[in-house]
Amino acid sequence: MTRLPGNRQLTDSKGNPLFTLRDINSLQKKEKDCLYSKIIPGRLFSMFSISPESFRGNDGERKIHFIAPEGLGFCRIEVRNSPVDRDPVFFLEITDTHYHQMELAFCIINDPGSPRFNVDVDENGRNNCFTTLGRNIPEEIRAMEAGLFPNQIHRGLQMFSEFLPMFESFVDSLGMEIIVAEPLSYDNAIRYERYGFDYITGKRLMLEINEGFRKGNIYQRRLDGSSPFRRAGFETTVHGRSWAIHDGILEKPWDGIRIYLQVGQNAGIDTFPERNTK
Repeated sequence: MTRLPGNRQLTDSKGNPLFTLRDINSLQKKEKDCLYSKIIPGRLFSMFSISPESFRGNDGERKIHFIAPEGLGFCRIEVRNSPVDRDPVFFLEITDTHYHQMELAFCIINDPGSPRFNVDVDENGRNNCFTTLGRNIPEEIRAMEAGLFPNQIHRGLQMFSEFLPMFESFVDSLGMEIIVAEPLSYDNAIRYERYGFDYITGKRLMLEINEGFRKGNIYQRRLDGSSPFRRAGFETTVHGRSWAIHDGILEKPWDGIRIYLQVGQNAGIDTFPERNTK
């Protein structure tokens, strides 16, 4: 049963209802690719001259690849302007959960024409797995100074606001009510709040962070200039707070934050209402 006005139950070409990614992945490749293509922002097709039927560009090269193995409730979508490009323009991973919910595991939308910041590798060029295996401080400083957030290698294309309603409609068409996700950084969590997500776990931590960054409180006092990521004034913006947290100002791991979106509803959560948006 769908909940969004005008939305319909997703079916295959024979009219059989589809309720999970596993159901979609049981279809022939052409049909399932077509269904999954409906959650790629339309602006990407026009921006990079990609055919929505063949998924090829004007040069004849295939630009969009779907990894959706039969028997699994998993899908990965990659859009690359060129097959030799190091980074995708669009990268999405979604999975079924055991509770008939949809997990939005990753959604990255890069501007391939913007400068690259090598924050995803350590100073020896080895993948750092989102800094769990080391950091590249010089590149992080460059990225921060350029206005990027932690773990961003390129500026984004500002398309998440286009993607999410399409994805929400897709999830609803499978009869699912809930989208779950795990924000990888403080700024991700704040951004998801703006799109209507609430917290499964971690709301207390988010409120504690906000209180700790208020004037005279513990995290605000730690903005003492002891590193480039702990500058006075960083407490007033999501950008500044996120880099300070990335730098370890909480003195505990950023971990255990789980969020959810109920289809068709905005939870109205705002754990940093006094933020400076400049």
